[in-house]
Amino acid sequence: MKPSIKLIALILLVLIASSCKKVTEEQTATIPETNILETTTKTIPTYTPSDQTLYDTILEMDKTYFDAYNTCDLVTQAYIYADDMEFYHDQGGLETNKDALIKALKDNICGKVTRQLVKGSMEVYPIAGYGAVAEGFHTFKNKLEPDAPQKPSKFITIWKDTNDGWKMSRIVSLH
Repeated sequence: MKPSIKLIALILLVLIASSCKKVTEEQTATIPETNILETTTKTIPTYTPSDQTLYDTILEMDKTYFDAYNTCDLVTQAYIYADDMEFYHDQGGLETNKDALIKALKDNICGKVTRQLVKGSMEVYPIAGYGAVAEGFHTFKNKLEPDAPQKPSKFITIWKDTNDGWKMSRIVSLH
């Protein structure tokens, strides 16, 4: 009985595929991770706003919000949050209730914690037909622990451009 051409082709295909996989694994194993990182970091461009007016607007909104945050102006904070806001905190979880968030800020932040933007760290990108996304680093000072080190932490804020002005609609706070 002669083997069919289809069977021979299938066996050859399996052999070729297994040898290609072996070569790929060997090649990958010989590339040190530091070379990958070095190559990647060299190709990351320096941030320049694509829309300076938008950048200035969001930077000012960030300042307005955190001036209110630092002085316990809960009315201004509530006004800047969108009604359908979502606040993601890596340690505290997700909060989708604006009133509950304002209460938590009043109970846990007011008079105890202040925030400062790390100068030059904010990047702002337009979101067509919606608003903008801002990301950057900030530090928090706990007045109850004045000597505690302040390490920069990452934030991401989705800003929605509404008829009532710019609103924070999605916030991610990472520590």
